[in-house]
Amino acid sequence: MAKKRSGGGLTTTQQAAKFLGVSVLSGAVLAGLALPAFGAFGLAAKGSVEGFDEIPSNLKTPPLSQRTTILDNQGGEIAKVYSRDRTVVPLKDISPYMQKALVAIEDARFYEHGAIDLKGVLRALNKNAQSGGVSEGASTLTQQYVKNVFIEEAGDDPDKVAQATQQTVGRKVKELKYAIQVEQELGKKRILNNYLNITFFGEQAYGVEAAAQRYFSKHAKDLTLDESALLAGIVQSPTRYDPVSHKEESTKRRNTVLQRMAEVHDITPAEAEAAKKKPVKLKVKPPKSGCITAVKGAGFFCDYVREIFLRDKTFGKTKEERGKRWNQGGMTVRTTLDPQAQKSVQAGVKSHVYPSDPVATAVTLVEPGTGKIRGMGQSRPYGFGKNETQINLSVDRNMGGGAGYLPGSTFKPFTAAAALENGMDNSQSYPSPNRMPYPTVSDCQGRSYASSASVPNESPDEVGPYKMPEALKKSINTYFVSLEADTGLCNVTKMVNKLGMTKRAGGTEWGLGASYTLGVNEASPLNMSAAYAAFAARGKYCTPTALESVTDSDGKQLPVPQSTCTQAMSTKTADTINTMLKGVVDDGTGKAAGLTDGRDSAGKTGTTDNRYSAWYVGYTPNMAGAVWLGDPQHKVQMQNGITFGGKPYDKVYGADGPAPIWKDSVSGALAGKPADKFTTVPIAGSGKDGKSDDGGDDGKAGKPGKGKQHGGKHH
Repeated sequence: MAKKRSGGGLTTTQQAAKFLGVSVLSGAVLAGLALPAFGAFGLAAKGSVEGFDEIPSNLKTPPLSQRTTILDNQGGEIAKVYSRDRTVVPLKDISPYMQKALVAIEDARFYEHGAIDLKGVLRALNKNAQSGGVSEGASTLTQQYVKNVFIEEAGDDPDKVAQATQQTVGRKVKELKYAIQVEQELGKKRILNNYLNITFFGEQAYGVEAAAQRYFSKHAKDLTLDESALLAGIVQSPTRYDPVSHKEESTKRRNTVLQRMAEVHDITPAEAEAAKKKPVKLKVKPPKSGCITAVKGAGFFCDYVREIFLRDKTFGKTKEERGKRWNQGGMTVRTTLDPQAQKSVQAGVKSHVYPSDPVATAVTLVEPGTGKIRGMGQSRPYGFGKNETQINLSVDRNMGGGAGYLPGSTFKPFTAAAALENGMDNSQSYPSPNRMPYPTVSDCQGRSYASSASVPNESPDEVGPYKMPEALKKSINTYFVSLEADTGLCNVTKMVNKLGMTKRAGGTEWGLGASYTLGVNEASPLNMSAAYAAFAARGKYCTPTALESVTDSDGKQLPVPQSTCTQAMSTKTADTINTMLKGVVDDGTGKAAGLTDGRDSAGKTGTTDNRYSAWYVGYTPNMAGAVWLGDPQHKVQMQNGITFGGKPYDKVYGADGPAPIWKDSVSGALAGKPADKFTTVPIAGSGKDGKSDDGGDDGKAGKPGKGKQHGGKHH
């Protein structure tokens, strides 16, 4: 080991090794010598490498992180997202002024030397030894490029970034060897092109194209001499020479670059002087990234797309691999979102519920037979401000949503479908008193659920007997707990599972009991919409999907997750449900959702105990949609004169809150599109004469029973 001078200071040789690191070793590296022979330079210090031959022979240049553009199904832009704002461009699309300015100020002898500028090393060694410090560096443009590659590989990991930039001999030697390899493999023009695309220009702009857009709102190919000099000057210290925050400093630095360009004969002295006299004129384009910039209220759908990338194994086997793929960006993601449907959803939401209202609403539209999500919106915008949120009220917790909401009586059609699938007829009749004890039911494991509580109907005059069609029209609670008991809780849960809902929206297991059919387990609008879409598709359930195609920065198509479609029930069962739920709209609790253009539609209302939530889930043959209305915090009861959308309500039902939102959303989404008809079947007459009641959709469940049973007040 080299000796210290008296007083504990390092020798001049050690100072040079410390300050210049790899530059001092350049001659040795070029000669192919091993590091141990140069122990006198302090190479055994912490952070150095033991042997030159241990360094990998190939430099792994990572794909550069770029913007990802998310499009709707018509090719319209929804949003741009990126971890680093960068657009890679070829050298021909970069102003010649910019190329010359960067080389002049960073490495004027770039085209004359190899990976290491020995002349520059000797010059820097001499000056630094004389000054006793670092007054001049000797890294070539190629070495700087390699260092940037290390930083790019580190991503946003602060520990890895620190390792990539640490001032150790080991890292410098690694950087130097890779620089030699890069010079051999890429050549000068590609190195310059890569450098201009990878380097950081401040203000969140990576690469010269993003920098030109950020500071001057133009393309890199259109940069003028003075603009090019300004950007080239930023590279040395993006903070110090930031023209937005430090205009005077950046102007001085620009003029230094112009002077250097004249000295190396890239421009004439007269051109330099003329450019120096020009004031710095910026046309700053603020950085815009992420789902908060999405158009047509599609911020939450944009966020759902991101969640798919981070969670679906189609994009990588591990969470880390998927995250890296998303952050790398450079993709064009074409989604299933229909701009017409999305616009209609937002209009329907805005006309009925305001962002500042005590309650919120969420709407999701799904195409039957494909599972394609055509619209997704909510009343509280995507953001961080007052009356804004980043929680997607339409989806399950694991996809960026909350714990979900009790769907109330919108769950009853699932019990009806299970009953029909297991041999019952729609003429099945029950006494259906106004109030009755909960029957004892058993799950698929044979566990029994009994309850001492009783279940009521909504109105005192709702007294049976009823058959299935009229029970659905009036949403008779006592009918459906009886139907569930005869069908079997196991068969009902199996039907719900076939329709895509295997757990509660929050990710926990179903709470089971006789009240299950009354919608006492939290669900999300997306899942409810997809489940009802199976009725519209004559029994075919398709998992929701948001992606049409994905291409990378080279235009290569990437695989995307596909919707999985299965026959959840027979066409006869689906047609029977459609016929009965069409009756709910024609002459039942869903009349307010009826479409006025002659389209067939069907659906079901739902309201929970104390009116914490209200729903309407409906569909036409070619569009299904779910509308939820309530307080996401489950604290506000929608009664006693509550006001939202500028309108007061004594009591909110699924029929008068969500149903009109559904009508407006779906009407606009389907405007100008074919009006298909349902395949209907003969159904039994009502079990009791009389007109339907718009108020009978309350999913009252009484008190919780023992075991896993949950009452309607469970949120």
